[in-house]
Amino acid sequence: MSASATSKVVWYARRLRRMSAAEIAWRVREQAVRRAWARRQVRGGQIARLPALTAVLPAGERRFTSPLPAGCAAAVPEDARAAIIADADRLLTGEWEMLGVTRADMERPDWFRDPVTGRRSAPDAYAFSLDQRDETAVGNVKQVWEVSRLQHLTLLAVAWYLTGEDAYAARVADQLTSWCRQNPFLSGINWTSGIELGVRLINFAWIRRLLDDWPGVADLFERNDLTLRQLRWHQEYLAAFESKGSSANNHVIAEAAGRLAASCAFAWFPESTRWRRESLALLERELERNTFPSGINRELASDYHGFVAELGLFAAVEASVAGTPVSDPTWHLLCAMADAMAAVADVRLRPPRQGDSDEGRVVLLDAPEHNRWPALLSLSEAIFGRLDWWPATMKDAGSVLAGALLGEKQQVSGRPSRRPDRFAGAGITILRTGGADSPELWCRCDGGPHGFLAIAAHAHADALSVEVRCDGVDILADPGTYCYHGEPEWRRYFQSTIGHNTAEMDGQWQSVRGGAFLWRRHAQGRELAVADDGDIASWTAEHDGYAALRPPASHVRSVRLDRVARSIQITDEIKGGSHAVRLAFHLGPDVDACLDGSVATLRWTTVHARGTARLTLPGEFLWSLHRAETAPILGWYSSGLGRRVPAWTFLGTGRSTPGNQLTTRLEFVADEDASSEEICGRTALGQVVS
Repeated sequence: MSASATSKVVWYARRLRRMSAAEIAWRVREQAVRRAWARRQVRGGQIARLPALTAVLPAGERRFTSPLPAGCAAAVPEDARAAIIADADRLLTGEWEMLGVTRADMERPDWFRDPVTGRRSAPDAYAFSLDQRDETAVGNVKQVWEVSRLQHLTLLAVAWYLTGEDAYAARVADQLTSWCRQNPFLSGINWTSGIELGVRLINFAWIRRLLDDWPGVADLFERNDLTLRQLRWHQEYLAAFESKGSSANNHVIAEAAGRLAASCAFAWFPESTRWRRESLALLERELERNTFPSGINRELASDYHGFVAELGLFAAVEASVAGTPVSDPTWHLLCAMADAMAAVADVRLRPPRQGDSDEGRVVLLDAPEHNRWPALLSLSEAIFGRLDWWPATMKDAGSVLAGALLGEKQQVSGRPSRRPDRFAGAGITILRTGGADSPELWCRCDGGPHGFLAIAAHAHADALSVEVRCDGVDILADPGTYCYHGEPEWRRYFQSTIGHNTAEMDGQWQSVRGGAFLWRRHAQGRELAVADDGDIASWTAEHDGYAALRPPASHVRSVRLDRVARSIQITDEIKGGSHAVRLAFHLGPDVDACLDGSVATLRWTTVHARGTARLTLPGEFLWSLHRAETAPILGWYSSGLGRRVPAWTFLGTGRSTPGNQLTTRLEFVADEDASSEEICGRTALGQVVS
């Protein structure tokens, strides 16, 4: 058996161990349904021979009833309009960036080719016979799926809506027709994941809405037999194949949100009322299951919090416009998610980097920015209104259009009167400085559970890790995600304990039974104390991720922010006997560093900020400085899928001693001390990034 095949078998065996008996029974049934549906597959050459579509309302009764109100285009801010048109013009020339890869084939995209590996999956293969994790067969599936979400067509439709230039609408019509023709029911890789179908349906709705005044829109949608079939096929699929059990995370929410949006916007089928009722109930139930009462998403992956919030908001707006609004508790939950996003953001409106990130977006109504948090906050403000403590946001096309479609803002009672800094159920605490006299110090402390459901699919082995930023610059950084499939060694590093700012014991990831914690009983964090007296803010927590060691061990960490001294002190204590310990502190890519014994100098310069800090590390350990190493992997930072750059890592090695406390102190010094072009006798990195 090949290494790839062995890895695959191990993956499925580990996942099977995490499933309940009920989930196993459901999956067995689903596999039987998938085999039975093979006879329903439509191949590309069969489309012209399909019988007439009868399970649809008569042509005269198919109307799109939720266009945008008049005058919305004029309300879009000029800078947002200019950015949209610039990106739409790039798309017309065939150029577009997706997940770190600049594509030059967007005039006529190949819906099955991965631009990273060059591999092309079989378009006529039965969807459920394809292994989406097998890169040798399908390439990097995230790249293939991303273009088939059709979000770039939504952006082109926005450009048409703002300008009336037919070239944008014509490109939308050409590529939408191409996709529908080349991806018939259950044929190819783009039918293998319900989350992709859900996101695609929401974009179908917005494309139709934005092109409402275009003369050819009815021929593209309500009078187009192939588009009607696709709308029906998508909703039939999602009604039959619902993510459950250990998969009932953001996937099921995307499936429900997409089906709800389509059944509201395209109520042209006999089942539309039932689909709407079922998907609304599913969305409300799963949003509640996936969200802490504080509004934090239970997957404990910051990027997925934003993705789920966006799914919920767009689906709720669609349902409200259709006259079947979500319930008041669901509006309250969505508002709590928005307030949580505003609360945890740093001064540059950047969210934490906790857990996995795949840069998932729902609808592109604006030119995409790498940090989409400002757009999510602007959208939330248009729907709920802002609180006094919210950071300032700028209107964009998405907030203007979605807000206008909804009409009146949702009035939600019980919103926090002050900016929350602790989300107890999620184990997230933010320590920060305030005021405009000096750059903000921002510190995220992680003392909660690890992920959601049996496999905690998007959590990392990072209990008690911290992130520290100065004026939005990553100083002590979470390393990010980089990849999901295809590069298992890199995937393991970016998930690993040693890849985060925390302690590793006896060479093991944090997990009660040892090994890669995603497949074991997950380490559970527990906050012990959180306090703030104005000048000093502090946090203490512990986790049980090393209870399986012999002797059993636990890790207790305290973080103390001194706002007057502008310093952060981290104190670690290992309880439970003597163990080999590695303590890691990872810097952001903009920070240069040098190490002298156990004292380090840090320096950074960006377009926004410059600064210097002194990092005093525990003298009981032997410290070394690493950067861009591959054997083993160490000293890397990922800003997004498919992107990784070198970054400095401090690695301390030693043994734990019962009762001994390891103290790390990070002191930020005045900006004028950062003027030197040298650091420790060598030229500083001096890299200026946006």
